[in-house]
Amino acid sequence: MSRKHNKLNAMEPMALTVTKLGHDGRGIAHREDGKLIFVDGALPGEQVVVKLTNLHKKYDEGRVIEVITASSDRVDAPCAHFGVCGGCSLQHMSREAQLTLKQSVLAEHLQHFGGIVPQEWLPPLVSDNISYRRKARMGVRYVIKKEKLLVGFRERQASFLAELDSCVVMDPRLGLSITAFRELISGLEARDHIPQIEVAAGDELDGLAPVALVFRHMNELSKSDRQALIDFCAERGWQCYLQPGNYDTVHKVWPEDGPDRLAYELPFQTPNGTDLRLAFHPNDFTQVNAEINQRMLPLALDLLDIQPEDRVLDLFCGLGNFTLPLATKAREVVGVEGSQAMVLRGQENATANGLNNVSFYMHDLTKEIASQPWATLGFERVLIDPPRSGALEVLPHIVSLKPKRIVYVSCNPATLARDAGELAKAGYVLLKAGIMDMFTHTTHVESIAVFEKRR
Repeated sequence: MSRKHNKLNAMEPMALTVTKLGHDGRGIAHREDGKLIFVDGALPGEQVVVKLTNLHKKYDEGRVIEVITASSDRVDAPCAHFGVCGGCSLQHMSREAQLTLKQSVLAEHLQHFGGIVPQEWLPPLVSDNISYRRKARMGVRYVIKKEKLLVGFRERQASFLAELDSCVVMDPRLGLSITAFRELISGLEARDHIPQIEVAAGDELDGLAPVALVFRHMNELSKSDRQALIDFCAERGWQCYLQPGNYDTVHKVWPEDGPDRLAYELPFQTPNGTDLRLAFHPNDFTQVNAEINQRMLPLALDLLDIQPEDRVLDLFCGLGNFTLPLATKAREVVGVEGSQAMVLRGQENATANGLNNVSFYMHDLTKEIASQPWATLGFERVLIDPPRSGALEVLPHIVSLKPKRIVYVSCNPATLARDAGELAKAGYVLLKAGIMDMFTHTTHVESIAVFEKRR
């Protein structure tokens, strides 16, 4: 055992007063000697007893082991596994306090990195605080010494899998099946050679399975194990996939016929006279919170202020989650994405929905784009939904197009703020911004902002 661990174990728990929250949702307090401590599970204004977990030169880390005086924002966690499972970190905090934290994170980043304050703050987009998550990657581990199989997520601040029976934030079709997953894999010959299950759920739609399971396996499965996985899914009307290697090896084994697709519907009228329906492969990127997605899309289109004669550019478009709703409102839409598979999926969905005013192109948007065929078209509106790294490389070209409005959907407030600063330098005003609570009970901040060109 290291000297640091010996020192930690020898230190007695200490009573502290928490003064504020950090961006990561941990409470901030100070020891008697003034040293900063980040306290997991603490809220501002609380008096708590803290056990130190890590020592650093300029700060320490700890966790609450007793609450002496509780904050009015403290609530009972909806999940019995909270505090052990690392999937959620804010279940002890009221919904209102969670939203306030995320709003403050966005505001502070915009001010710090971009020197910008929006002219108007949008009200937060919210959904149910449980049963919202439709996609997840769950770890699987057979513990030989305990003769026990674990299925779920890693423990809080640890590399071990938490022992879970259910998950309240997941779609109930998935979250209430964890015990069944565990029993299924425990009965396999290959129970110690299946490291993960990828789960995905779509809408309950006629003709398509609502759920897909992707089983990662390190060794070739026996005939009986393969059949057990198939039977499990077949009994539930779910799709079953196997993954013996990387993502390219994922293949459907049940049902034997039919498309390897799930699907979800959106409240936009198509030329076919039906609601927009987007089909996706279980490994495709989709928004995990269906309710927030349903509310985010009309908001984005409203912020763009699309006119029937507009041509709209959708960058980092994925399988067309924004592109196809845009195509129901605008004269023409162009979607650009770095993955050929996603481009093909977007085209497939456009055709299936009878939309002939939309085109998809593949291009790495971190690279030069001026020579691309779509880059010379004029665009009145631009929507961008980049990865966590942001859209810095493509911003100069967006600016050169001189769109009237830009809507930026972000999963990282720091890169949104940085890019907002660049747009401000180019003559764009941040009209509105706000948070979208895509991942309730976590510190993840999803946000949306609209910029308008100064006249």
